[in-house]
Amino acid sequence: MPIVLQETLRGLLYAPFYAALALEAYREEGVDVRFVSAPRPSEAARGLLDGTVDVSWGGPMRVMETYAKQPDCDLVCFCEVVTRDPFCLVGRGTRANFALADLVGTTIATVSEVPTPWLCLQEDIRRAGLDPTAIDRISDRSMAENLEALRDGKIAAVQLFEPFIEEALADGACSIWHAAAERGPTSYTTFYTRRALLADRHDELKAMVRAIYRTQKWLHATTSAGIARAIGRFFQDQPERHLAAAIDRYKRLGIWGKNPRLPRSGYERLTAGLVSGGFVARGTAYEVAVDNTLAEQVIDDDPAALVR
Repeated sequence: MPIVLQETLRGLLYAPFYAALALEAYREEGVDVRFVSAPRPSEAARGLLDGTVDVSWGGPMRVMETYAKQPDCDLVCFCEVVTRDPFCLVGRGTRANFALADLVGTTIATVSEVPTPWLCLQEDIRRAGLDPTAIDRISDRSMAENLEALRDGKIAAVQLFEPFIEEALADGACSIWHAAAERGPTSYTTFYTRRALLADRHDELKAMVRAIYRTQKWLHATTSAGIARAIGRFFQDQPERHLAAAIDRYKRLGIWGKNPRLPRSGYERLTAGLVSGGFVARGTAYEVAVDNTLAEQVIDDDPAALVR
């Protein structure tokens, strides 16, 4: 019986996951994986709870959200891939000495598709000694709509992830004002499942973590152009050169981890934003929501990188 693996939404931040699929890393480890997409990001955890999905990739935010609503759930994160925040503030013109204080008095548009980008940014704003409510913010439009408004000069800056960032920079009129990755580790994307399934299908899930680790090694040793070629079928509306440029940017920013361990520091930094932003009251303890057992075993095994 295949492992049903679900993506939350389509985005280039998930490049290592797409690479594992494109390079048949799971099959090489002896695991039959069936890939599906969540109907909406907000419903990603539901499939795990009702048994229609075995493993999902997405933010630990979804795990904490589910524990806040259903404290007796048994969701657990077990393989981190995106270890830093992949969102950037992109604005018209250049801001070589940009500081978050510059947002006061400036209208920005933030991401509406998922809550984490703004929750993390508002925590950064608080830590800079500012009040996030003082920021003039448009919060109810999609990234595609915000990009169009930016291009039309209707707004000063927008919050985007790739490949929207690369699209925004293409004509030279805009620049990256602020890369959220610069704050350091922030656990952004991981495999998560139910603890019961983690036990019942231990060997298959360990093999999936092994496949991801081998893919991580491949990704960090491969050119951005080579990665773009490998995952291009997942982004058929994007020119390969745009994908390569975006991948190169994410590599420089350290978006993708070099092993599948989910560190406490990144998890607690994410939790701080969810709590200060009022998304959850307390967050979920690291020991409850994270299990690095399979990651540690695979790291100790030290398998070779994928060869393609």
